[in-house]
Amino acid sequence: MGQTLAEKILSEKVGRSLRAGEFGVVPVDVVLMHDGTGPLAVRQLGAMGLAGPRQPDRTLVFLDHGLPSPRKELSNDHVFLRDFARRAGCGLYDCGSGICHQVVVEECAGPGQVVVGADSHTCTAGALAVFATGMGSTDVAVAMGLGESWFRVPESVRVEVRGAFSPGVYAKDLILWLISHLGADGATYQALEFGGPAIAALDMSGRLTLCNMAVEAGAKTGLVASDGVTREYLAAMGRQAAWRELEPDPDAVYARRVEVDAARLAPVVAKPHRVDNVAPVSEVARTPVHQVFIGSCTNGRLEDLRAAAAILRGRKVAAGVRLLVMPASRRVYTEAMRFGVLSDLVEAGAAISPPGCGPCAGVHLGILGDDEVCLSTTNRNFQGRMGNPRSSVYLGSPATCAATALRGVITDPREVLG
Repeated sequence: MGQTLAEKILSEKVGRSLRAGEFGVVPVDVVLMHDGTGPLAVRQLGAMGLAGPRQPDRTLVFLDHGLPSPRKELSNDHVFLRDFARRAGCGLYDCGSGICHQVVVEECAGPGQVVVGADSHTCTAGALAVFATGMGSTDVAVAMGLGESWFRVPESVRVEVRGAFSPGVYAKDLILWLISHLGADGATYQALEFGGPAIAALDMSGRLTLCNMAVEAGAKTGLVASDGVTREYLAAMGRQAAWRELEPDPDAVYARRVEVDAARLAPVVAKPHRVDNVAPVSEVARTPVHQVFIGSCTNGRLEDLRAAAAILRGRKVAAGVRLLVMPASRRVYTEAMRFGVLSDLVEAGAAISPPGCGPCAGVHLGILGDDEVCLSTTNRNFQGRMGNPRSSVYLGSPATCAATALRGVITDPREVLG
């Protein structure tokens, strides 16, 4: 009997065959934390009497959620984490480096690895056939100190996507549709394994978007097989040696199979205040917005900014609408500058901020006012997510966000695509 991707990766790491439901103590390749969760993880490390990181060079500290620091308390947390990283010899990604999940796939992650992080969207790296998952700060402290963590091997849901995406429809529309189909708890502690012809044809940016939001259906991780697209991406990052082919066995056993025809998908949005409260854009068209945000670990990559710039180039953001753009990493930022993408967005009226999480976490840089409405490319729209419980957040693709910024009301991007 064959294995799913999750079973295969965890089996290789422990050196024996594991099946869904079994437990294993698994060596960990990369541990990450950030300025929101890192201070607790570091303090827990000391409280448990662990000497320090087992693999300092594979323990990464990011200052990405609050930058530049908006208040003294967070500034002191930054000082604390910088000092810890210096003393322990960990990798430090200071303000402006980018969001942890994006930087990890650019610089560290590779097929067959296990990555854990004190952030639920650590599952993003699953797009590179990495078993990547978020944990609480205490569990991350254990993984940091011991270099391993225990897992119950998750059952897998095979998401088979056939057909081809129509113009104006993107991976974000697919994952929002899927979450609405499964429900916000429909894949709890399961692995969402994406495959099929449409996934094979999907670029890495789209795959990262899918795996990033797997946790929004409750999944332990999201996974895509390692193939030629993976190899090209790693080569572009200067890490071709990290590539290896890795795919599920043809006779792997899944808890469930979901089949999707990409050609039948349309642009959708998640309405306030649940990510599985999804509707076609046409249902909420002409809903006025005050702010549009394009960025985050879900959709802050170069391909996302390009999709938005293609709509906004030579046009102007509607009066009364704020368009905020935050590249997901320094690499994305510099490439967007080099290719003229940022200038297109700025000339259209966008405000560009340093690479980071920004409004997504509700810390600063884009907190909404009372009764204001935002359309965002981020991954969550819980009440108060953007810092104000009296505001409303819709989620959509970068193209839907750009079209909405252009008209000032939620708009199907197919109406404005050239």
